[in-house]
Amino acid sequence: MIELTVSADAAGQRLDRYVRKALRDVPLSHVYKMFRTRKVRVNGARGRPEQPLAEGDRVAIRGDEERLQAAPAAAGPGGRLAAAGRGGRALEVLFEDADLLAVNKPAGLAAHPGTGIAGATLVELVRARLAVPAGLPPTEFRPSPAHRLDRETSGVILVAKNRRTMAALGALFEAKDEVRKQYLALAKGKMPKEVGTIDLPLSEHEQTARSKERRGVNLQPALTRWKVLASMKDASLLQVRIETGRTHQIRRHLQAAGHPVAGDPRYGDFNFNRVARVRWGLRRMFLHAWKLELPHPVTGARLALAAPLPPELVEALGALNLPPP
Repeated sequence: MIELTVSADAAGQRLDRYVRKALRDVPLSHVYKMFRTRKVRVNGARGRPEQPLAEGDRVAIRGDEERLQAAPAAAGPGGRLAAAGRGGRALEVLFEDADLLAVNKPAGLAAHPGTGIAGATLVELVRARLAVPAGLPPTEFRPSPAHRLDRETSGVILVAKNRRTMAALGALFEAKDEVRKQYLALAKGKMPKEVGTIDLPLSEHEQTARSKERRGVNLQPALTRWKVLASMKDASLLQVRIETGRTHQIRRHLQAAGHPVAGDPRYGDFNFNRVARVRWGLRRMFLHAWKLELPHPVTGARLALAAPLPPELVEALGALNLPPP
């Protein structure tokens, strides 16, 4: 039998989600079969999947512990977390308190581990910095980024230190009303005017082929506002604000407008990228998450975060004779 005590951080979750984390290597169908056969109990009573948990609740899962319990991920002295902490990449911290960490993510650093991702990731660097215990049970929350930022995009990213902060940030980003994101982008060519809006629906980035066959391409509303900060014949430095958070929204919108982001390997202009590399020394995509304003997810106090433009982007602007913001 597995016996667990619900911590303060784990409280408030549905029982089925808590059990699924505890039995992360057990098929989902088997987890719910255990609920139906009354093998999951809370404080001695039958556990129901939808019931919320409170701090101190005792959850008992009947079965062979060795077969059911997932071993915690290795993160000891020889593991990837420890290596990430020593690996030579220091995190530039913009803000930190008991609930929230804001860092200036460098370009080239992936937020999460995944297929084709080599080396340390932001998740691992953050957890190493915060000394997350190696043996932390899978039911307990681990500090994690609360929103996306492309691997090749630098700038402000928020990390939730606990479950309530993650939930509050998720609600803020979903509502969008009180969150203001501003980016800096170097776009190809001279913009036709000083300010503009791109209101162009974008296809759902992760829509499956089967879904497209059944109901066609799913277009999602997307709104991007831009302002020219400095420009010359070949390129324009833009301050960009997004009203929606579609995948690769700025890159796709600027490409559609005929002014792709400099150095963008996917949506950019190959010849322009080569010119930017040879003439201006630009060896990465010029897209930077510059400013983020939002209420603190716990205290409600207004946070205004800003990530300085990385030196390599400042140097590229210098080669273009464009002043940095």
